[in-house]
Amino acid sequence: MNLNTLKPAAGSVRSNNRNGRGQGSGGGGTARRGHKGAQSRSGYSAKVGFEGGQMPLQRRVPKFGFKNINRVEYKAINLDAVQQLIDKHNITDITLEVLIEKGLVAKRVLVKILGRGEIKAKANITAHAFSATAKQAIESLGGTASTI
Repeated sequence: MNLNTLKPAAGSVRSNNRNGRGQGSGGGGTARRGHKGAQSRSGYSAKVGFEGGQMPLQRRVPKFGFKNINRVEYKAINLDAVQQLIDKHNITDITLEVLIEKGLVAKRVLVKILGRGEIKAKANITAHAFSATAKQAIESLGGTASTI
């Protein structure tokens, strides 16, 4: 192999198309835009969502429901997940930092402890919110459920 024999792969290099540069460019007098109409003119830009006069999708589809701007999203963690954490890592004080470190939640997430499953060990849990059943289950074993 010599440097003078190197070539790009077949089909990888194409000459760029120079529209509107005369008859020799292959575009002809219309520069490949066709004859007349808005799309042949300079400065043409289609409106977003325009479908050629057909009723656009955003107007065909009915509106329904609403987004509550005051909604507070919590990441739910159930008692069975907390119990697994206690069994696996032998942790009795479960804080937000511990949950982030163990990969159960992301950094800037509000955490709510829910009552699914069963907790068998006494644990001090700190979270943003607790369901009534989760709080009762934690406190019945002598643990604490403190909100941030």
